[in-house]
Amino acid sequence: MNNGFEFKDYRREGRLFTRRALVAALGVVLSLGGIVTRLIYLQVIRHDHFTTLAQDNRVKLVPLPPTRGLIYDREGRLLALNRPAFNLELIPEKVGDVEGTLERLGRLIELRPTDLERFQRLRKQHRRFESIPVKLDVSDEEAAIFAVNQYQFPGVAIRARLRRTYPLGAALSHVVGYVGRISAADLKRIDPSNYAGTTYIGKTGVERSYEKVLHGQVGFQQVEVNALGKTVRVLSETPPRPGESLRLNLDSRLQRVALEAFGDYNGAAVALDPRNGAVLALVSKPGYDPNPFVDGISTKAYEKLRSDPDKPLFNRALKGAYPPGSTIKPFMGLAGLELGVITTRTKRYCPGFFQLPGRDHKYRDWKKGGHGMTDLDKAITQSCDVFFYQLAHETGIDRLQSYLQQFRFGERTGIDLLGEQRGIRPSREWKRKRYKQVWFPGETVIIGIGQGSFQATPLQLAAATAALANGGHYFEPRVVAERIDEGSGRRTAVPPREHPIPIGDEAHWRAIRQAMIHVVESPHGTARRIRSRRYRIAGKTGTAQVFSVAQDAEYKEEEVARRMRDHALFIAFAPVEEPRIAVAVIVENGGHGGSTAAPIARKIMDAWLLPDRPENPAPPGALP
Repeated sequence: MNNGFEFKDYRREGRLFTRRALVAALGVVLSLGGIVTRLIYLQVIRHDHFTTLAQDNRVKLVPLPPTRGLIYDREGRLLALNRPAFNLELIPEKVGDVEGTLERLGRLIELRPTDLERFQRLRKQHRRFESIPVKLDVSDEEAAIFAVNQYQFPGVAIRARLRRTYPLGAALSHVVGYVGRISAADLKRIDPSNYAGTTYIGKTGVERSYEKVLHGQVGFQQVEVNALGKTVRVLSETPPRPGESLRLNLDSRLQRVALEAFGDYNGAAVALDPRNGAVLALVSKPGYDPNPFVDGISTKAYEKLRSDPDKPLFNRALKGAYPPGSTIKPFMGLAGLELGVITTRTKRYCPGFFQLPGRDHKYRDWKKGGHGMTDLDKAITQSCDVFFYQLAHETGIDRLQSYLQQFRFGERTGIDLLGEQRGIRPSREWKRKRYKQVWFPGETVIIGIGQGSFQATPLQLAAATAALANGGHYFEPRVVAERIDEGSGRRTAVPPREHPIPIGDEAHWRAIRQAMIHVVESPHGTARRIRSRRYRIAGKTGTAQVFSVAQDAEYKEEEVARRMRDHALFIAFAPVEEPRIAVAVIVENGGHGGSTAAPIARKIMDAWLLPDRPENPAPPGALP
C-alpha cells in the first residue's frame, strides 16, 4: 500500500541522466572538434590564400597609364602632342542622383547639349565606379567656380588629364590620323592589361599603324587603402614606360602647299623621294578636323561628315582607286621595249582611231584627226592613244599584266599605313574570278591607255613613277623616318625597303625618261605649260573618264555636270639629272591633266626643289 505515493526509480533516472550527459558532452566535443578543425583549415592549410585575400582588401594595385609618344614632321614640327587639360568628371557609383547632379552642375558651369550627349554615351560604355567626363577642357574660371562649391557634389571632381591635340587639323588628318576612346572592338586586338587606366587608342593613320610604339608600357602603384577605399599610402611603384615618339619623312610645309594648290578642286597628291621611298607629302582633299574625334565626336557632327558628298573621311591617296588614264603609257611603252614587241624606232600610223582585225568598232584617239606616223617618243610626248591601243593588242594581256606587276599595280605598295587599297591590274584570271567570264581582245586594247577595268591609287602611281625615275629601284613608301626615345634620346631609323625591278636594257629606261622630259619641254608636249627655267621636269599627263561616251558621240566638257567631268592626272619627277622628288596628282573632275593636275604638281616640286626654299639640316638618324 503506497497511500497515494509513487516511489521513484533512482537507479533508472541516474542511468538516464548519465546517458544524456554523455550525449551532451559528445555534442560539445564534436562541436569543439569542428571549430578546431575549421581553425586549422583556415589558419594552417589555407593560411596563404586568406592572407592574400586580406592583403587585397587592404592593398590595391592602381594602374599608371604611360604618356603617349609625340609625332613630328621631318623638320621637328609637332603634328600630334599631349596638351594638359582639366576635365570635370563624375563617378556614378558615388553620386546618388546622377541626373539631378547634372542639373545642379549646369547651374554653375555651362553644359552644352553635346557635353551631356557625350556623357550619356560614355556612361553606357563604362562601369559605375569609373570616372566619366562631364565637360572637357574647363576654363580656369569654371574650375574656380566649381572648387568653391565642390563640397555640394560628392563623386564629382576636376581632374588633370593629357589630351591628344593635332595643331594642323585637317591638313594632316589622313596621314597622322587620330586617337579615340577604346571600344569593345579595340579590346579584341590589344592586351587589356597593358591598357589598364588608358583611355585612348589610335584609330586611323600613323596613330593606328604605330599604336604599339606610341602607347608604351603601363605601370602600377601598390597602395594601402582604408575601409572606405581611400588611399592611405603608397607601398611600391613600378613606373610606366612612355611611348616612343615618331619623326615622319613628311614635310608639313610641303603638305600645306600641296593642299592649297588644289584650290576648289578635290583630289589627291603623293610626293616621294625616289632615292629611298620617303613620303614627303600625302594629300587627300577634302580632309577633316581630327580633334573632335579624340573625346568622341557628336552623332550630329559625325553624320554630317559621313553624308558629305565630297567624302572628307575617305583617304583618296591610299584608298582612291582611279583609272590611271594616259599616265600608264610610259609603263606600257617600257613593257613593249623590254618584251621586244617594239623598238625605239618602231612607227605606227595614227588616223585618229584603231580597229581590231575583222572588227568594225573604232577605238578613238583623243585627237580627232590623228597624229600621223608616230614612234614611241612622239606617242608619249603627245599622248597618242592609237599607238598604245596597237601596242597593247600586240603585247597581249598576259604579258602586259605580268610586266606591270613589277611596279606593284594591282598590289599594295607596302606603305607603313593601314588600309591601303590594292587597285585593279586586270587579267584573264582576275576577270574569271570576279565575273566568271572570259577575256576579250577589246579589253586589252583599252587597258593600253589606262581605261577599262584598270584602277590605280595615287600612291601606286607615285611609287611606280619613283621607280622609273631612279632606274628600277622600287622602294616601299615610308611615312615614318625614325623612332625616338624621348627619355634617353636614342633614335632608331626605319630603313627603306627595296624591290629591284629587272632591267633588260638600260637604253629602254633612258628612252622612256627622255620621252617624259619631252612631255614637258617639247613645244608639242601635253604638259609644256609647266616647264621650269630653274630645273628640268619629266612627266606624263592623263585623263580618266568618269562615264563612257557613245561610239559616235562627242565629249563636250562644258555641257557636262562638274561631278561627271573627267578626272585629271599627272605624274612627274625632278630634277631629271638627279631626281629628288616624284609626284602623282589626281584632280577629281578636273578635266585635263596638262591644264589642271600638272600645275599642282609644279607647285609641289617648286616648294621642294627651288633654292629659296628654307632648308633645315636633317636631324640625326634621318634616312639617307
